[in-house]
Amino acid sequence: MRITGYRSLVTQHDWGRPVGDVNGHISGTATQTDVLVLTTDVGFEGIGVGTHAEIDRVFPSIDGEDPRSVVALYDRMLARVFKLGHAGSVFGTIGAVDLALWDLKAKAADEPLWRLLGARNRHVPGYASALEIALPDEQLAEVYGAFADRGYGAAKLKGGRYLDHDLRRLRILRDIFAVNSSAPGLMFDANESWHRSQAVRYVSRLEEQVDLTWVEEPVRRWDTAGMAAVRAGIRAGVASGENLTGIEQLRPLLDADALDIVQVGSSWGITHLLRVAALAHGHDLPVSPIGFTSVIAPAAAAVPNLLAVEVQDVKPPRGLSIDQEVADGGIVLGDAPGNGITVDEELLRALGEGQGWAEVAGPHVRPDRAGLRLVPEADGGALRPAHF
Repeated sequence: MRITGYRSLVTQHDWGRPVGDVNGHISGTATQTDVLVLTTDVGFEGIGVGTHAEIDRVFPSIDGEDPRSVVALYDRMLARVFKLGHAGSVFGTIGAVDLALWDLKAKAADEPLWRLLGARNRHVPGYASALEIALPDEQLAEVYGAFADRGYGAAKLKGGRYLDHDLRRLRILRDIFAVNSSAPGLMFDANESWHRSQAVRYVSRLEEQVDLTWVEEPVRRWDTAGMAAVRAGIRAGVASGENLTGIEQLRPLLDADALDIVQVGSSWGITHLLRVAALAHGHDLPVSPIGFTSVIAPAAAAVPNLLAVEVQDVKPPRGLSIDQEVADGGIVLGDAPGNGITVDEELLRALGEGQGWAEVAGPHVRPDRAGLRLVPEADGGALRPAHF
C-alpha cells in the first residue's frame, strides 16, 4: 500500500452558540473545520481533521510511502521541517497527516483504531467544556445541563476577568453536575491571561468558596518558573501543555515540577499524544487531551495514565459522521475500522466557509509593564484594574 495523494476539504462546526475564552470569542456561532483525506493505491483513504495549511511543504515526506509506517513517517515529517522549526501551523499540519496515517493503518488491519493501539475498554472518560465565556448564565446552565443528561460529572469553566462573575458560574456548574456526583469535578481555565502573583491571588479567592480540581494555563505556556510558583501557591492542581509543540517544550515544565496534569492538544495528532503520555507517565503524572478530542479518543483509550478528555460539544462538525457516542460521562467508541470518521463530501462542497477562530468579538488587554491589566466594567463603562 502506497500513499498517492490528498484532498483538502472544509466544513463547519455549528456550535449553536458563540464560543471562546478570556482572549476573545467568535461573534457568530460557527467555526471552520479543515479535513484532510490521504489517498492510496489500494483504495483506502485516511481521514485527518485539523488545520493543514503547510500540507504542500510536508506531503513530500510521505508521498509514495507505506502509511503503515506511521511513526517513522511522523519523524520523517519532523526532519523535513527541522531547520525552520515545527511550531504553529506546521505542527498542526503534521498532526492532521498523522491522524490520517493512523486511520489508514487501522483500516488496513480491518480493526477499530482503539483496539489496534491496544486499548481494552471502549469507554473514554471525559469532562464537559463548552467554551462558554460569551454565554449568559441561563444559556450556560442549558448547555451544561445537556452534558449532565449524558452522565457527565465534571466540567471546566472559562474565565479570569471578573472574580464574582466566575464564582457565580462555578456554583452553577457545581449544582448542575451534582446530579451525577456528590463532589463534581470543577476545572477553571484562564487561558494564559494572568501573571504568577495575579494567578495565585485570584485562584486563592476562588478556593475560599469552591473546590477546584485543576486550574488550567494560569500563566504563559513558556513561563516555567511562573507555573511552578502558581502550583506552590494554590491547593488546586495546575494543568498545561495543550499549546506546546513537541515533547522538548514540555520537558522544562516537568523538570521544574511545575505541573500536576499534562495536557496535549488533539490537533497535534496521535503520535504526539502517545509520546507526551509516555513522558508524563515516567513522571507519575496523568495526561488529559483537549480540543476536538473525538479524533484522538481512540488513542486516549490506550493511554495508561489517561485522566479524562475534554469534550466541547455533543455533536460533530457538519458532514462528519463519527462512530462514537458522547455518553456515560465520556466518549464511547464504536467498532468501525480506522478512526471511525466518514465524510459526506457532497455536503461539504455545498457549504460555505465557516468563521475562523481568529475573528473574535471579546476584548482582551495585555498586561502592562507594571503587571496591571485594565479591563472594561461589566456594563461597558470605564476601564478599571483587573482583580488581584
